[in-house]
Amino acid sequence: MNVLIRAALPVLLASSLLSGCATHSDGSAPLNQRTWPICSLIGGLVGGGLGAIESSGWAAGGAALGLLGGGLICYAQDGDEDDDGVFDRRDHCPDTPANTPVEHHGCPVPQYPASAPPVEPQAPASEVITLNDAGKVLFDFDKSDLTADARSQLDGLMGKLSHANVASIRVVGHTDSVGSDAYNQGLSERRASSVVEYLLTQGLAPDKLTSEGKGESEPVADNETDEGRAQNRRVELHLQR
Repeated sequence: MNVLIRAALPVLLASSLLSGCATHSDGSAPLNQRTWPICSLIGGLVGGGLGAIESSGWAAGGAALGLLGGGLICYAQDGDEDDDGVFDRRDHCPDTPANTPVEHHGCPVPQYPASAPPVEPQAPASEVITLNDAGKVLFDFDKSDLTADARSQLDGLMGKLSHANVASIRVVGHTDSVGSDAYNQGLSERRASSVVEYLLTQGLAPDKLTSEGKGESEPVADNETDEGRAQNRRVELHLQR
């Protein structure tokens, strides 16, 4: 019995020492599953040293038992050397950089670029060009035929109106408040139509042009003054791009 105790004593002492260094599960212990060769060496030294107290023969046996026991003890540990939350025994990707998200095998989670936000369709750009009697008179009194000044103004706009980025042009006629509502409505429509007809003669595509009349319903100035009525007698060109 004494022989068995003396034989086991080196192994028990070496095991206690190694277990104290290798049982941390967070990877902070200096001895763990990956360092089993070091554990074997420490176990062999401890076992041999303790065996030498008895005799040289015990030293060899204690060293052998210490080598085996130390290696097994550390190999059995389940540390987390790269501190990724996955124990080394299951970690297929050791030495993962700190703070790297990993999946259950300890390998980095694939990172995909964030999808681009959907592109909101932009509303078509629009522009309103206003011609009125406050400058050059567009129409003679109570007439719907364009004056020479009106044609000249439209000629100056042809470059913009015929540009490829202009998808459509809506011509809107307006009048002042002199006369009845019904009469002014019809006059505004005829004047808008006259503008469209002139633009067609200048080469604009028919499918780009429409016309309508608003009569006296949408004044932009005071109809009680000459200046206000001149501003209200107008034609608007609504460009859609």
